[in-house]
Amino acid sequence: MDMLLAGIGGWVIAYFINYLSDVLPFTRKFTKPECPQCNATFSIQRYIFMQPCPGCGRKRVLRAWCVQIGLALAAGWMWVQPPARLGFWLGIGLLAFFVLVAVIDLEHRLILHPVSWFGAGLGLLVGSLQKGVLITILGGAVGYGIMLALYLLGILFNRLMAKRRNQEVEDALGFGDVNLAGIVGLLLGWPEVVGGLLLAIVAGGVVSGLIMLGMAILRKYKAMTAIPYAPFLILGAIIFLYIPKQ
Repeated sequence: MDMLLAGIGGWVIAYFINYLSDVLPFTRKFTKPECPQCNATFSIQRYIFMQPCPGCGRKRVLRAWCVQIGLALAAGWMWVQPPARLGFWLGIGLLAFFVLVAVIDLEHRLILHPVSWFGAGLGLLVGSLQKGVLITILGGAVGYGIMLALYLLGILFNRLMAKRRNQEVEDALGFGDVNLAGIVGLLLGWPEVVGGLLLAIVAGGVVSGLIMLGMAILRKYKAMTAIPYAPFLILGAIIFLYIPKQ
């Protein structure tokens, strides 16, 4: 019964994550959710019951269902097997934050500053409870500094490539990724932040290579194609925070 109640709690949290994912990228504030196709406003009842748009009949995106089901299952599982380093409440709260960041970045290539500010506060809290304030702040500074250096190098590289190709080249990293790396650093502390970022870089490189290979096979290859990087930073943090060490 407790596992079922936890799953229901995860389902409710998922509603809030879906709501924020639907409104924040467009309005930057709490407003009524609108259909991205026709801008019709959803009633609370229609939104909660995942009904199609009242204006054009557009069905809710698959992401909404994935978030609902995924967080419900994760909450039920974490109630039975809570992360040793976090416990249930911090574990599910932090996971909800990660899902919000990943969804918005995947759909809009965007990490919002208010979301980053909230994440920084959450990271400082979680990190300080686990490792103390000094180790937490040092981890945040290192994570931010490493990603800032990669961000600046990326800008320099893209300018050189744009000049050589005589065309605009999309930046591989955004400044939101720098902020997120700082948050990951706060969560992991020093020196684990180095391992978390290394995992993110390796995972990002592998996935990018697979995407490029698939595009080449399909003859749709496009040089300098950028991909959202937040999911890889989140993956690195999750591996250290949620998976028990053997």
